[in-house]
Amino acid sequence: MSTDTLSTSSPASSITQAAANALVDAVHTVAARLGFPAAVAVTDQGGHLKAFDRADDAPFLTAEVAVDKAWTAAAFHTPTHTWNGYLADPQVAPLAGHPRLMAVGGGYPILVDGRCVGGLGISGGSYEQDQQAAEEALTALGFTQPAL
Repeated sequence: MSTDTLSTSSPASSITQAAANALVDAVHTVAARLGFPAAVAVTDQGGHLKAFDRADDAPFLTAEVAVDKAWTAAAFHTPTHTWNGYLADPQVAPLAGHPRLMAVGGGYPILVDGRCVGGLGISGGSYEQDQQAAEEALTALGFTQPAL
């Protein structure tokens, strides 16, 4: 193989700090309208925390759950609510033992032009409320919804 044609790296796109903070604010706006206090986590494409906030009345466990939802969404480029179906497959089920895998609705990959630039995780409402808040916040800021 010639080193002239060998690509040795690829650019890694990441959500900006400003966009991460804007997502946190957008989620809190939707969560307030839906009537629940939320913990909101945004990670970069590698699953590292970029922005986080927990509403005063959100239970303390929501913090960890939101971070793990964002991590799961970024790690696999897929919403967390899809994992229940995946884990029903005996070939995939062993992943359920991973301590950070969160198979509960409310985590979404953050996509720009088909590339995952981060993960969004929300906890504090029902899984339907967490999902709705994520979808509305991502749409409001112009992020692509993942095709399922």
